[in-house]
Amino acid sequence: MTRISLRGRILLFFVALAAGTVLALAAGLWFGYHREGRPDMLNAFIQSAIAAGFLILALITWVWYLFDTHLARPIDNVASAMRARAHADVAHDIETKDARYLGDLAAAASATATTLAQTRGALAEQVQRETTRLSSDKNKLEKLLADVPPAVLLCTGRHHLVFYNGVAQQFLAGSQRPVCLDRNIFDYLSEGPIRDAHHRLIEGGDPDAVVEFICLSPCGRRRLAGRMRLAGDNGGDHAAYVMTLRDVTTEVEAYARRDALLVDVFQQVRPALSDLRRAAESPEQSGVAGAPVVPQLQALDRLLAELEARFETCRSDGWPMAAADARELAGQLRRALEGQGFTLDIDVVELAVRCNTFDIVNLLSHLISHIHGVTSATQYRLVISDAGAAADVAVSWVGSTIQPEALDAWLGEAVFEGGMTCDSILKAHGNVLVVDCADDLPSISTRLHPVERLRPVAADLSRHVVYDFDLLSRLHYEKISDARLDALTYVVFDTETTGLLPEQGDEIVQIAAVRIVNGKRVKNEIFNLLVNPGRPIPPSSSAIHGVTDAMVADAVSVQEAVRQFHRFAEGAVLVAHNAPFDMEFLSRRERELGLRFLNPILDTVLVSATAFGRAETHTLDALAERLGVSIDEDDRHTALGDAIATADVFIKLKDMLAGRGLSRFGDVLASLRSHQRLVRDLNDQARVS
Repeated sequence: MTRISLRGRILLFFVALAAGTVLALAAGLWFGYHREGRPDMLNAFIQSAIAAGFLILALITWVWYLFDTHLARPIDNVASAMRARAHADVAHDIETKDARYLGDLAAAASATATTLAQTRGALAEQVQRETTRLSSDKNKLEKLLADVPPAVLLCTGRHHLVFYNGVAQQFLAGSQRPVCLDRNIFDYLSEGPIRDAHHRLIEGGDPDAVVEFICLSPCGRRRLAGRMRLAGDNGGDHAAYVMTLRDVTTEVEAYARRDALLVDVFQQVRPALSDLRRAAESPEQSGVAGAPVVPQLQALDRLLAELEARFETCRSDGWPMAAADARELAGQLRRALEGQGFTLDIDVVELAVRCNTFDIVNLLSHLISHIHGVTSATQYRLVISDAGAAADVAVSWVGSTIQPEALDAWLGEAVFEGGMTCDSILKAHGNVLVVDCADDLPSISTRLHPVERLRPVAADLSRHVVYDFDLLSRLHYEKISDARLDALTYVVFDTETTGLLPEQGDEIVQIAAVRIVNGKRVKNEIFNLLVNPGRPIPPSSSAIHGVTDAMVADAVSVQEAVRQFHRFAEGAVLVAHNAPFDMEFLSRRERELGLRFLNPILDTVLVSATAFGRAETHTLDALAERLGVSIDEDDRHTALGDAIATADVFIKLKDMLAGRGLSRFGDVLASLRSHQRLVRDLNDQARVS
């Protein structure tokens, strides 16, 4: 009986009452008939019994209906509301208008919920006051770790991601799989070197040991230098480790160029010198003294010129340089000259150049101060223009020109006491300085290279760190049915479509998803794609979700969107509101793409029916209102907005299920299947085995 709901038990009580009453009536009539002993009265007794039986059943049914409507159902609603406030952190008052026949129960429940909310609020306020300093320190540490040059990752002993910073996301983002918590690190990096370094740390037994290694990203585009050490205080996972990665692709290429240059010097110059030595030692063999030496010298001269050009390319490889915005370089030079009383007009294109900005600004400032001493010019003009593989940097002024001899003398001077000479800065950048006087406007110019076009920083590569240290102590389950709900990773998704009939050709126009890890939504792990459906979007559909033909004209195809979402959802439990509708648009592409969505699936409609009862309204709007989840009007009926709302609703429903004792996935699944008259459960044996 404990498995039957309150309303079910009350219904059984009235059924038993009706059956007992009818049996009592039948027994009374049977006794009266036999006591009378007149056969002609049998029909009268039967007719009376039938009429009385129907009246009694109608009366009991009417009383049951009133009891169910005004007592049993409101009690269930009050119980669900209390459970929501106890386990799902819902703060608003309990609705009592449907519970007016419960006497003081509804008012008492509402007062209890209000007191609970006030107590929680006071406790939260006190905790907030106590943890404000810690939170501030935490935010500072997060920003610091987000911006440190190396990629920083923390992994469990099973090689699953627990922490990564923004640099790590940029390093790994080129992979076919998006970077997400609880994903295997080998989805993004070559497995062999990392496993080898990890085994060396484990077998060494030294908790302070550090192992260095070189690994590749799976696509092979990046060569990364790594350092690994065991994590120490790690929540019971003694094999967890911290790893830092530094991109050394450019350095390796520079070393390769330098090695190739040195090899060519030894392989090509030495034979040429040997030939010259033989020609010099035995001129009589040529018949004309000195004749063989001339072509050898010319060949050696050409070879040395070629090697010198290659050396100039390699010269700057080892110097500390970074990609600098040409506009920032110009701004720094202007501020430096304003401090000397000079003005600088700027004409700069949007380029990024690889240079040491500090050295270049000091170089130009130093030379301009000398030019002023010779020409008395105080107004200058800086032009940085695109020259293909390089950027031309020219400083001009109105007045007399300067002599090359004077420029050579200035280049030999240090830009400031103890600093590099101007000539050393130019050589470090592989440059020379040229004096020109075109159009009676004297100037000095040089080149900076290589050049990159400036690109806007992607929104998803902003400064942040993503982590959940509880993953270090989370238990691993062999069977998903035995797993606790918070031990699973969920991908909550929603789709917007051209219509409601996929079997008649309707397609996805937007798909979005968020991830829930360890019972919390990960704010920086979002999947959101506009999709070109390959057919016009009806205006009636655009009026609902706001996606138009123009918005998806250059978007990815349905096939590519499904393929990318399959990678994002790999290894997670899928969650959706009315899942059969959304899954139909995905599963119909499985055969075409050669993939399968074998993820377990939870439908928030069925989860809501388990938490609140089947008779309640289970729309997303109703659930959001009932559970205190706010949905911005601009985000409603967008795939991302609905996915976020569904995720927040699911987290609260999950906590309510745990309060009912449904804390393991197998128990929840068994309970959901009792409500399949609302929505079909999609979990077959392949998904939950």
